[in-house]
Amino acid sequence: MKAAVLEKLNEPLSVVEVKLTPLKVGQVLVKNTVSGLCGAQLHEIRGHKGNGKFLPHLMGHEGCGIVQEIGSGVTTVKVGDKVVMHWRVGAGIESPFPEYKLNDKTITSGKVTTLSEYSIVSENRLTTVPPDTPDELCALLGCGLTTALGIIDNEVDLKLGESVMIVGCGGVGLNLIQGASLCSAHPIIGVDISEDKREKSLEVGATSFVNIKTENLTIPPVDVIIDTTGNTKTIAQMSRFLSKNGRMVLVGQPPPDESINIPHGVSLFDGVGKTIKATQGGKTNPTEDIPRYVRMHQAGLLNVDKIITHYFSLKDINKALDVLRSGAAGRIMIKMGDK
Repeated sequence: MKAAVLEKLNEPLSVVEVKLTPLKVGQVLVKNTVSGLCGAQLHEIRGHKGNGKFLPHLMGHEGCGIVQEIGSGVTTVKVGDKVVMHWRVGAGIESPFPEYKLNDKTITSGKVTTLSEYSIVSENRLTTVPPDTPDELCALLGCGLTTALGIIDNEVDLKLGESVMIVGCGGVGLNLIQGASLCSAHPIIGVDISEDKREKSLEVGATSFVNIKTENLTIPPVDVIIDTTGNTKTIAQMSRFLSKNGRMVLVGQPPPDESINIPHGVSLFDGVGKTIKATQGGKTNPTEDIPRYVRMHQAGLLNVDKIITHYFSLKDINKALDVLRSGAAGRIMIKMGDK
């Protein structure tokens, strides 16, 4: 099978032939149909995920596929099931790390990978969905959409009519805007350095958009600020806009060697005390949350088409990564095969 493999840090991925190995306890073989691209892949390529000592390895953590085979002990999915492939832990067995053969050498990869024609996946990284669930929705439910809705639903205690600012309006950012709109936040301010994000942000629910590369950000204090950029200077700058009940959530991860300096730190003690916290996938419980989100999509409450901006084939994965780096994309989808 073809797979995108990270062989060396800070270099293009290799799209090469990789062989599967027999399934172990709790493992599932999935034929992948589509995978989303996330900023986490850029962190992996740079070695910021602590993954440098495990090279070479497969990539990707949000995808859609069809179950082809199950290993012993697997009970939550069966052959023929359509599944969301996610990095958050759900129901089922936590299997050993999958093994593949690359040039007759055995390599290991994460408990879920999605940028390949087939993947060996730990049972607890899969959630079954109805067969008519759109592939792209499934991929978004693997990370980008579930993280965004989880932050809004589980972590910021968003009240009706509270103000929200989303900093970085890529795939996760657009979903955060959509989630805030669903909860009747107002105003919802999208902030980015790319003018390409303006129209998309307004389409999915932002009430205003500020390009901080060309415009001054002059707004009243904001109740909820969510940063997806991981840029330490941006985080420091945006923290100044927190209201006296302000909550700031960090989604994007700063580089390992950088610190976040909060200007005028004593202001954190204003009001009832402001908070700044990092999220881990919005505290999403895939087993419980994904079926709810699928029902929301069926009811017309969740928009997928406006979130996805680019499609690429697996063979063009490095072109897709260049678009991701450019900051011009919402969510990028990688279709398996040559389509």
